[in-house]
Amino acid sequence: MQKAGMSVPWSMHRNTCVCLRQNGSGIMQIRELRAEDVPAVARIEAEVFSEPWTERDFFEMVEADYAHYYVAEEAGEIIGYCGLRNMAGEGEITNVAVAPLFRRKGTGRRLMEYLLKKAPSCGIGDCTLEVRAGNSKAISLYESLGFRTEGIRPGFYAKPREDALIMWKRQEEQG
Repeated sequence: MQKAGMSVPWSMHRNTCVCLRQNGSGIMQIRELRAEDVPAVARIEAEVFSEPWTERDFFEMVEADYAHYYVAEEAGEIIGYCGLRNMAGEGEITNVAVAPLFRRKGTGRRLMEYLLKKAPSCGIGDCTLEVRAGNSKAISLYESLGFRTEGIRPGFYAKPREDALIMWKRQEEQG
C-alpha cells in the first residue's frame, strides 16, 4: 500500500509496520520495543548521544504503561528506535536514534511516521520533542513531519553545551 506523501511502500498490520527500503536493499520492520531488545537499543543510544540513557532507563520504559517505544529491525538486527511518553494526553518524544551505518536511508523518518500514526490510539494529541539547536538534519526531518519550533531551552545540553529547540506538532496539524 502506498501512503500519500510517502515515497516508499509500507503497510501496517496490528502493531507492526513493514517497509521496503528506498534502494530496495531490504525490508525493515517497525514494532514495539521488547525487553530482549534493550541491550541493542542501549548500544545505539551510547553510539549516538553524548549523554545516553542506560539499559535500566529503557527497561523502565518497556514496563511503563504511559510509554510507547518502537524499534526498527532489519534482518533480525535492531537498527533504530524511538519512543514517546503520554504526559496527560500530550506526547513527549524522548528518544529518536538510528545506528550510524543505517542513517540517511529513511529509517528515522519511518520511525517517526509510525510513532505519530500510533499516538492517537495511545490517547495522545499534541506531540513535543527537544532537539539540539545545531542538529540541522534532525530539525529538517521534524519540520518535514509538521513540527514547529515554539521555544528554546538555553544551555540545555551539557556535553557539549548547547541550546535545545522545543518543537511541537499540534493535533490539528497531524495527518
